[in-house]
Amino acid sequence: MTIKETIEEIISEFSSFDDWMEKYNYLIDMGKSLPMIDDKYKIDSNLITGCQSRVWLHSEIKDGVIVFTADSDAVITKGIVNLLIRLFSGHTPDEILSAETEFLDAIGLKDHLSPTRSNGLLSMIKQMKLYALAYKAQEKPV
Repeated sequence: MTIKETIEEIISEFSSFDDWMEKYNYLIDMGKSLPMIDDKYKIDSNLITGCQSRVWLHSEIKDGVIVFTADSDAVITKGIVNLLIRLFSGHTPDEILSAETEFLDAIGLKDHLSPTRSNGLLSMIKQMKLYALAYKAQEKPV
């Protein structure tokens, strides 16, 4: 599935809810289903700066695509990072770098997060794109 198709799927899922509390509960459920990061990656260098909660993000490149894993000490933040992992994991550095994230406005996420959580969301996106940029820089020229 392409990133654009995943975005359309996420927008569709969130549009099925009548109010923000239902969307919030959906994010919490997503947090509970976050594939856990291996404990060996829960180190300070994998902490995302700018988040209200502690968020560890690890990435690996496998067969040309980036695979992300994460964890957080807050369930809503786990849901947010799981949403981003769903979006970006399994894609090439170029696909991640060119991905638009305006859909976050469409699902109402930015409007309903506290300023510190909103900053954390942007920090998570920035870190994922920085990983993509670093992997892209390591690619061998053709």
